[in-house]
Amino acid sequence: MQQKRSIGFGFRGWMLIIYQAIAYITYQAFTQYPLNILADLYGGAQTVSKLYSICAIVGIFIQLILVRPISRMKNVKLFGTILGAITLVLAALVMTLSAGTGWYVCYALINVFAVLYATFSLGILVGQWFPTRKGTVMGIATLAFPIANGLLGPFASAVFAKGFPDVTSAFLPFFIVSVVGWLIGLIFIKDYPEQCGAYRDNDKNLTPEIAKAIMLEEIENKKSSVWTYIHTIKNKEFWFATIVISLLLGCSIGLMSQSNAIIGAYEAELSAVGGYTGVMIMIMIFGCIGSFVLGLIDTKFGTKRAMMISACLMIIAGILGNFQSAYALLVAMIFVALFMGAASNFGVSYAAQYWRREDFSRVFTLSSPIGSMISSAAPMVVAGMLFGATGYKGHTSVFILVGVSGIIALLCMILFNPAHIKAQDDKYRSEVGKPLDDALVGRK
Repeated sequence: MQQKRSIGFGFRGWMLIIYQAIAYITYQAFTQYPLNILADLYGGAQTVSKLYSICAIVGIFIQLILVRPISRMKNVKLFGTILGAITLVLAALVMTLSAGTGWYVCYALINVFAVLYATFSLGILVGQWFPTRKGTVMGIATLAFPIANGLLGPFASAVFAKGFPDVTSAFLPFFIVSVVGWLIGLIFIKDYPEQCGAYRDNDKNLTPEIAKAIMLEEIENKKSSVWTYIHTIKNKEFWFATIVISLLLGCSIGLMSQSNAIIGAYEAELSAVGGYTGVMIMIMIFGCIGSFVLGLIDTKFGTKRAMMISACLMIIAGILGNFQSAYALLVAMIFVALFMGAASNFGVSYAAQYWRREDFSRVFTLSSPIGSMISSAAPMVVAGMLFGATGYKGHTSVFILVGVSGIIALLCMILFNPAHIKAQDDKYRSEVGKPLDDALVGRK
């Protein structure tokens, strides 16, 4: 008998979505804003972007070290709570300290801990709570990215409203929201929904007893997952998807980290739409649309198709960004916004879509740091292209990079074959005597 799911995500499910969304806002506000409108306060965009990229790479190596222990960890929620607490302490210091050695140290550390908190530990929880509805869930949670970017204009106004930089007051609303999000996670979220009376995917067809039994079986199966790290890195589909995710994230982060410099070059021509603030609001609106719609496509038609559409959006953005026109740039940035939010969906989505629940954490915890290797260097690369170019039209070279990245991403997803993952899964399970079934058949 086919199971029926309730409409919606349940109270606890919504709490997880809000928790994840606010964690993204924390990451965006306290790591990205200093790269953009505040860069001149801390030594310039190139200086801050280098620090960001170096520390992001350090964070990646920490993630790689944590891959094996975290996939076996019994309490990922506690791990995420601790990371969140450290991130909040560092955020308080970033917003209160002036430029100097202390600020650089705190900014370096928050770049390490914020990514571990927002994208690594909480991503595992989302996969464990919503294994088949993860695309829609992440499509909602990642609305945080375009919304946070849309607040850049008002944030910039708040920083300099008194005639001098008042960073602490401008950051304070983001800090308060971040604390509220952390408290929501602390109070309402467990590692698995069954541990707090909720249901995976909010599927209430099963009795609590059966749901708990399935959870315990899955926890036990994780200990003997056939997808070892050697098996995972030998799988070509793993690499195709991971490369695409890194390119999507890299283009998104790189462009948004220097949106002030890119859009500011056409400030006068774009005054009719509100200049920088108006463009960022448009990016927020279209970013929300793209994140939600691509999340629905992910759930209904499969992660592969959603990622192919995102790659096409990259190609279009890359082409439009090369016209020497303010309005061509505006439309190019809108196309960037459409794939920007969704870029963070796919890390969780593809691991949950194409591997079993018991194998999800193994694949995701390996894919996340590897995928971040390319994206972490993006702000430094984009800043170098912009400020190393002659004249103020240096953004065209950045959009050439976006277009080429889109072509590579599209080719990777055309080659991505879910059936190959199923074949490898059957092989590995046969070798250890695990039963074969159709759990991965029909994954689109």
